[in-house]
Amino acid sequence: MPYFSYRQHRCYYEEFGSGSPTIFLHGNTASSKMFELLLPLYQKDIKVILLDFLGNGKSERIERFPPDLWQDEALQTIALINHLQYEKVNLVGTSGGAWAAINAALECPEKIGCVVADSFDGRTLHDGFGADLVKERNFAVNNLEASRFYEWCQGPDWKAVVERDTAALLECEKRRLPLFRKDIRALQPPILLLGSKEDQMVRKDLQQEYLLLQGLIKNATIHMFEKGEHPAIFSNAEKAANLILNFIAKNA
Repeated sequence: MPYFSYRQHRCYYEEFGSGSPTIFLHGNTASSKMFELLLPLYQKDIKVILLDFLGNGKSERIERFPPDLWQDEALQTIALINHLQYEKVNLVGTSGGAWAAINAALECPEKIGCVVADSFDGRTLHDGFGADLVKERNFAVNNLEASRFYEWCQGPDWKAVVERDTAALLECEKRRLPLFRKDIRALQPPILLLGSKEDQMVRKDLQQEYLLLQGLIKNATIHMFEKGEHPAIFSNAEKAANLILNFIAKNA
């Protein structure tokens, strides 16, 4: 299995298809396995690169996740780009992976073609984020279908991974850490903001937040689906794939 090194730890990645190289960044408590179901929609048109963030999936385990988790995951993404020696890559991040994608583009804009940020809260965590997170995680851990998803993504130690991730996000909220490494207005690559109006796992005013982001970023496009659960890239899989592929082609 292919790995690259990040701060003396081994991170897993895999490549599929051919065309414009595009890294798909998974959300919290998930892994790159979540994208395997979507591969038929993408790999005929672009080179799909899947990454397991450190401590997730097939990547090396660590004792704790940093509270600025999405900023650290951005640096992992850049380390993978450097390892693969691609001049330009596109980033598709969903949920927590959307913050990682934007942070990577802020940190290393010269290596990013375009960014797709799907189903995330935007500039800040929504009010009550921590309480909602604990409620959702407690339910998921004790729900057979959700716990099977965790195990499918993470393996037999899934409970420990979920606990580390929950602790990091709660600390992030408690300390009110910035979610972006730099001012969001500095974002250079074109960005597509995706979401669903029915998504119950993000802020209730998601469309308004996206509009505010669009006003701050010089080259931002928004698409909100009327229907669909979290995240939109899955609940509206075929429509989202068409949007994403067209966006990548337009900005090639």
